Amino acid sequence: MEIQQQRQLLGSKIPNLVMDVGLSTQPIWRKLWDDVMKTRPPNSENITCWRKKFLETFFANILHGVLDVSSDWRLNDHHFSPLLHSSQHVTQLTLCNMLQGVIELTAEHNQRVLENLAGSLRILKFRHLLSSDQSIRRSLVLLLHRLIHHGSVSQVSMYSWPVPDTVLLILILSMSAGYWCSGKVLTYHSSPCGFCREGNAQSQESTQERSEMDRCDEKERSDGENQQASLRALEDADTQAEASGRGADTPQTSALSGVRNHPSQNLVCEEGSSEASCGPASVKDFPRGSSSHCLSERLSCHPTLRKPRRRLKSAVGRRRRCPRRSRGMCDDQEDLYDFVFTVARENTSELLFENSVTEGENADNCTSSFTGSPCSGSAGCKKRGGSAGNFSLKTAHRFRSVSTLELFSIPLTGDACRTLSNLLSSWVSLENLVLSYNGLGDNIFCILSGLRALSRHSDCCLHVVRVSDVFSHMPCMDLVHCILSAFPRLHTLSVSFDLKNQLEGNRPEGNPSCSEAEISESCLEQLEIRFPREPLHTAFLLPVLKASRSLQQLSLDSAALPCPQELQHLLQALKECNPNLKKLSFHDVNLADHQKEVLLLLQDPILQEITFSFCRLFESCTTEFLSEIINTVKRNSSLKSLKLPGNRLGNHRLVALADIFSEDSSSSLCQLDVSSNCIKPDGLLEFTKKLEGHIQQRGGHIKFTHLRLFQNWLDQDVETAQEALRRLKAVCSVVNDTWDSSQAFADYISVM
Repeated sequence: MEIQQQRQLLGSKIPNLVMDVGLSTQPIWRKLWDDVMKTRPPNSENITCWRKKFLETFFANILHGVLDVSSDWRLNDHHFSPLLHSSQHVTQLTLCNMLQGVIELTAEHNQRVLENLAGSLRILKFRHLLSSDQSIRRSLVLLLHRLIHHGSVSQVSMYSWPVPDTVLLILILSMSAGYWCSGKVLTYHSSPCGFCREGNAQSQESTQERSEMDRCDEKERSDGENQQASLRALEDADTQAEASGRGADTPQTSALSGVRNHPSQNLVCEEGSSEASCGPASVKDFPRGSSSHCLSERLSCHPTLRKPRRRLKSAVGRRRRCPRRSRGMCDDQEDLYDFVFTVARENTSELLFENSVTEGENADNCTSSFTGSPCSGSAGCKKRGGSAGNFSLKTAHRFRSVSTLELFSIPLTGDACRTLSNLLSSWVSLENLVLSYNGLGDNIFCILSGLRALSRHSDCCLHVVRVSDVFSHMPCMDLVHCILSAFPRLHTLSVSFDLKNQLEGNRPEGNPSCSEAEISESCLEQLEIRFPREPLHTAFLLPVLKASRSLQQLSLDSAALPCPQELQHLLQALKECNPNLKKLSFHDVNLADHQKEVLLLLQDPILQEITFSFCRLFESCTTEFLSEIINTVKRNSSLKSLKLPGNRLGNHRLVALADIFSEDSSSSLCQLDVSSNCIKPDGLLEFTKKLEGHIQQRGGHIKFTHLRLFQNWLDQDVETAQEALRRLKAVCSVVNDTWDSSQAFADYISVM
């Protein structure tokens, strides 16, 4: 082995050997990033494994042609294959724009690369896709087939596709659901995939063997019935002979008697003899003077008097022989079967890339040829013209499917929604579904139809559903009721809308309000609702809370409180119905006039994390209220995280919050978030000094570990801010950012 090859082999083992002895290789991989990538990685503070980050980015940059291997002397070696070397470490891959790299990955010389990806890749992402030509689609079909159907990919995510190609979108969705799209694009039988060829051969052999066994069983039953009939005929002949006075034994009757008395000794006809020449036998069929030998030959050819044929079994690892035909005829039969099998597939399969349907098709008929229940045919789920890219799941082949599907900022047309609905109706392996800003509109009812059909499968695995969009076509609580009533085993449900649809009151015909749906006891653990400035009515939320005794996280966003008592009713309902609630979050909910309720939440002995985000909490805050907040938190030993971003805290209130960690405090607070609170460097420095004093008084023991300072005015005095951050980092982990407060201040004043 050459020296360079030995170095590569050793180099692949070095990181594992180093980690086995407890040393970290993170600084090495961080330096490699700087030397090779020559760019600053995004969100570098959140990177936990630089080795994984480097190798995955390295693979993607080589595949997309971003990184030139010849530019680095360490990589410019003909013994070194960048794609092959890094592919085994790639757990997620992103394909962009014109699907660059798809043809490269499915090329013959990269077969080992594809095999590595099939074993290592877990997440496949598509970003900013554009229309692609036929050759790229063919390669994409092969790639998805290998990575999903015969690989380890469990998540498919698509991002930012303003004008999606419906055909390409349906291709990705259907193959993610485990369907092989047969037709002129690529047939299953002619697939270059070795797994499919092997499975197809086994299927054909099994089918032929079962058919042959059935024929043998039927033949044996027929032989037995004919044999019994012939024996009865022989007995009748003997009786007639005795009655006519010819009871003496002749060679003929002696032979017949021997056959009748010992049927198990019948001779077997040669396979090459003609069965048609052996007609029904009786005494009168045999001429006088025939010898017993001739008679025996005649009887041996009789099909009803043969010894029953043994059932033939194919040997493992050997080619099965045809039991009734010569070897040559068997080969011809198999070839003919293969030909007919292939033609049948081609004739019965609809084309995946069929972009139009016959004109005059009933536009109101929403019934699909897909497996599962058809769409309900509501106004939100009616065909409008041709259905682009639809194919019959009855003729498609089902393989392994992904468990997570995410669609972000991809407008879904009516055709795409109907396709997705019908795929969902039988997608039992799906565990996580995320539909974000897809412009569903009234097509939400079509998606709900597919989900309801899926819920009727006993082996349904769906646990997480997240739906978000700009406009809501139905009230948020109606949608929550509808989904939760269909999926009581759901663990996480998130419903989020930015604006209320002005036509919301005009619901489509045939879709009554989902709020009337009865909710049985559910397994819901996390519920997130973003109201499009809708009033929060606890009466609508109460059935959900009562059914969700296991609820641990609740997030309410952009809700309007119609009256002061509404928040009181909510807190009472949470106390009675959800004893296991650990995390409660309010975002963009005006709590300036609900100080009593805020204090009740802060003293709750069960809650571990409370978030008041942009709730105008300190807008009209008095000194007494701030003191009550601090004292309440000091006495609460169960609260671990307090998040107060966007509440106009300011310098002096931040400094006051340091008293939470005073010597007489029993607080267990670990995380504090004061982002977007108009904090200046001098206020942060004073907070730091006060915090250091409390730590010294407590003998250096403090549970406080994380402080978040995003989007504060720390750029107004860089030197003071750096000193404050330096001293804070000696106490806890500080997360902040570089932020231009001048522009932000103008924006802040404009919305005051």
